Amino acid sequence: MGNPAPPGSRLEEIRRVRMDKLSKLRSLGVDPYPSKYSKVLTPIASARTKLNQEVSVAGRIWRWREHGHVIFADLKDASGQVQLLLQKKILGDKFSRLKLFDVGDFMGVSGTMVTTQAGETTVDVSHFELLSKTLRPFPDQWDGLKDKETRFRRRYLDTNINPEVRDRFIRRSRFWEAHRDFFKDRGFIEINIPVLEHIPGGGDAKPFVTHMDAIDQDFYLRISQELFLKRLIGGGYEKVYEIGPRFRNEGLSDEHLPEHIAMEFYWAYADWKDGMQMIKDLFQHIQKHVYDNKKKFSIRGFDVDFSQGWQTIDFGGLIRSRYGLDVYHADFDNLKKTLTKFNIPVGKIKNIPRAVDALWKEARKSIAGPAFLINHPKFLSPLQKPSPGNPDIVERFQPIIAGSELGNGWTEVNDPVDQFKRFSEQQKMRDAGDEEAQWLDIDYVEMLEYGMPPTFGYGHSERVFWFLEDVSAREGVPFPQLRFELEEATKKIYGL
Repeated sequence: MGNPAPPGSRLEEIRRVRMDKLSKLRSLGVDPYPSKYSKVLTPIASARTKLNQEVSVAGRIWRWREHGHVIFADLKDASGQVQLLLQKKILGDKFSRLKLFDVGDFMGVSGTMVTTQAGETTVDVSHFELLSKTLRPFPDQWDGLKDKETRFRRRYLDTNINPEVRDRFIRRSRFWEAHRDFFKDRGFIEINIPVLEHIPGGGDAKPFVTHMDAIDQDFYLRISQELFLKRLIGGGYEKVYEIGPRFRNEGLSDEHLPEHIAMEFYWAYADWKDGMQMIKDLFQHIQKHVYDNKKKFSIRGFDVDFSQGWQTIDFGGLIRSRYGLDVYHADFDNLKKTLTKFNIPVGKIKNIPRAVDALWKEARKSIAGPAFLINHPKFLSPLQKPSPGNPDIVERFQPIIAGSELGNGWTEVNDPVDQFKRFSEQQKMRDAGDEEAQWLDIDYVEMLEYGMPPTFGYGHSERVFWFLEDVSAREGVPFPQLRFELEEATKKIYGL
């Protein structure tokens, strides 16, 4: 069989050869796509421990080495890999069918687990079945898979060829599993809430829009889980969370994807200080159960050491030290001059909140963390409760790691009059052209008028996972968004 050839000019030729093998198998009465293997299967990792016992295993053919009437092959499943010994003297006439198999095909085998003279754990095969015939060459040594775009488009090949990529997505699953275990231990319940909303709220972002024919109205894909989860708090639930997708119709970058998984939780009768301790505990839980208690991470060029504890950074103090500004009382003209002075693009910045946010984003780039940013200006925080000691700031914190914000926690506004005023200010910004300003959500204000207890809220996305893994956003998800394309060879094969 040899190593498979790369796609390109030879793809059609290779596919024709495999189609011919497919026809020959069928002519021999072999179903190349059966429903299952006829024997009871054992995972390869477990089967390898059963020396001198009969085993049945299945997986993908990974390598193939022919030596006359003897063939050595490697078979791989999700648990591991094992060598196969296929001998004509044992398999008889069926041995000739093996010339119709290819690297990449799925195969089931039964036989005795032995150790070869070379010390290799091997299945001495007495029975085999084809479980799935492949028509395209599996890229064992295909240089094209080193290209990021190709790996993203064919992630199913990437996870087969690159074990570190496969393992990353197993950790991604455990990352969210660790969250669920953490919340369950603390009495939280997960409640699924709508993805389609009349009014997208809970964040500063541009939403995707769609239309629901059944009621002939436009809806928006949610940019946050916040407002519906807080409706549940108003409905009598005291500890709620959800893990699920959210959508922000903004740019693609190493840190942002328009579609991603996020978590938010809401905790009645708790405030931001209670929440800050809980987030420390959550990160510690993730480090223990996903990363084997690892404390030191290399992230985006920073050495981040969680064993040193969390630093606290004052928003106003940081801006004052970097730019000489009183961020809580700065005027727009002075902010624009400061942006220009420090070579920060003014671009479409049209108001004080966006200008201050741009200054902060520049300042945060040198912070390794872990740290909590506190004392945010009220005008940057339309859903957070003001500090009783200073009406210019709110009870809010953000985890800062490797120069970026990785979450948002706050004591909620439960004063309906105050909330309506803040929503109205946001709506004015939106009407003036700020597409990321929040919408006026009267239904939510109405809920507050019925009453919501003091509540702490927090959210972060899988961006936390990307940072802990030190990979880009698209490397951190199994199937990142890409422009739809078809290769010329594929178009030719299918007549498209």
